[in-house]
Amino acid sequence: MNNIKIFVADDVSENGLLPLRAAGFTVEKRTGLKDIALKMAVRDCAGLIVRSETKVTGEVMNEAAKLRAIGRAGVGVDNIDVAEASKRGIIVMNAPDGNTMTTAEHTFALILALARRVPQGYCSLREGRWERKRFVGVELRGKTLGIVGLGRIGRVVAERARAFEMKVIAFDPFVSEEAARNMEIEIAPLEGVFARADFLTVHTPLTSETRGIIGAEAFKRMKPSVRIINCARGGLVDEAALYEAIKEGRVAGAALDVFEKEPPPPEHPLLTLDEVIATPHLGASTKEAQEGVAVTVAEQMRDYFLTGAPRGAVNMPAISADELNKLQPYMRLAEQLGKFHAQLTDDTVRDVNVHYAGEVAEMDAAPVTRSFLAGLLRDMSARVNVVNALLIAEERGINVTASYKRVTNEKTPCLQTTVTTKKNETKVAGDLFGSGGGESRIVGIDGFNVEAMLWGNVLVMRNADVPGVVGEVGTSLGRRGVNISRFQLGRRAPGQDAMAIIEIDAPLDAESLNELRAIREVIDLRQINFS
Repeated sequence: MNNIKIFVADDVSENGLLPLRAAGFTVEKRTGLKDIALKMAVRDCAGLIVRSETKVTGEVMNEAAKLRAIGRAGVGVDNIDVAEASKRGIIVMNAPDGNTMTTAEHTFALILALARRVPQGYCSLREGRWERKRFVGVELRGKTLGIVGLGRIGRVVAERARAFEMKVIAFDPFVSEEAARNMEIEIAPLEGVFARADFLTVHTPLTSETRGIIGAEAFKRMKPSVRIINCARGGLVDEAALYEAIKEGRVAGAALDVFEKEPPPPEHPLLTLDEVIATPHLGASTKEAQEGVAVTVAEQMRDYFLTGAPRGAVNMPAISADELNKLQPYMRLAEQLGKFHAQLTDDTVRDVNVHYAGEVAEMDAAPVTRSFLAGLLRDMSARVNVVNALLIAEERGINVTASYKRVTNEKTPCLQTTVTTKKNETKVAGDLFGSGGGESRIVGIDGFNVEAMLWGNVLVMRNADVPGVVGEVGTSLGRRGVNISRFQLGRRAPGQDAMAIIEIDAPLDAESLNELRAIREVIDLRQINFS
């Protein structure tokens, strides 16, 4: 295998590279290269391994005609142009779970340090003072730890908390009560976690929905003795609101490893408070973690070149290029349907079924099912993609099935998706239109024949089937300067409930949505964003 050359552009653990060397690959490591020097170094390489320092741009790929795989020895791939790599048929892989233990341990280190005021006591002692009464802390035993996000890190934190005899409650809409009970964790609504937590730690990805999830309104619901911990992502905690809450005595303290802007400016308000302790994004900074992610990505790259197995891939399913080309329109449709379901669903998902009809039913549609799950679970985990979506669903206790109807008529949608929660069941049908199936549309919701494009901003409204509803909705939107591009109506029979899908040119704010929901005939109204 000496014809396979791997270039390592960042300071990756030498021990981590042993799987590649043992497989007979040529491994060259030179760090700190920029611009032309980097481009020249990767010209004859089949694989490239980086950490966060090297930026793998389209320009770099232009010079790497032989490049087939890029490995990121870490969690994120922000420094890699994944879209450009996908266009070029280059697999991009990372080590999404390599930092689980070290980040969880750092979280608990901050919980302990915050509870016992360890950094403040140390600084006081170094300044020559002996202030035992000033730094009285609190015990963890008997306290309630609230966890927002029960992914792998959140679960490890919960295990450690139980060892300290803490009660653990958590919010995660993708974890069933049964699965949580097996972990000795109580699942509660987000507001309930806010109200009951003595310590509150957040472990969710940063998305448009989770940005500022711990903010001013959340602080109003919390105990004044609560302590906030964030080792996940800067932006999950509203830093300005946290500062005000601490100053006003509504929050007892905070421990932060991440900030909205890194590094934070020296004059950052939170860094002026005695109640706040902070570390410079050290969650993944252990020798074991750095070596572990290097080994993981090296083994993944080795296996890909030896067997074609795309373990840890973020941009390709495990199918041939020819099959992928045929399935891509269905995969795009499925992912958009998943996003649609995610924004219709408030409760814990229990079961998912994807029913295939027509041409797609004649193919191996597993990548399409994974694409649906990737859309459905996108706000639950930053690491979800078509490769690991099934695994993440399994972790969350979601039962996933697929069914096929190989002989069908033209009116049968190619995809019919069903998501079942503890409270209800939602069915959405989608189909492909246009040349080569390039246009994805919804063609049915819960038995209502309605049609809408799967892009932009959409309102989904269920209402009483009486005269005047369309006019009231249009008038309300018109007053707020929002243009309706399409208004699709569906009903089963006159006088029963009706369904409308309203495509609008701009998203609505909370006040506009509440005005529409206040219309007497409106039973339910949701805003869906396909970005």
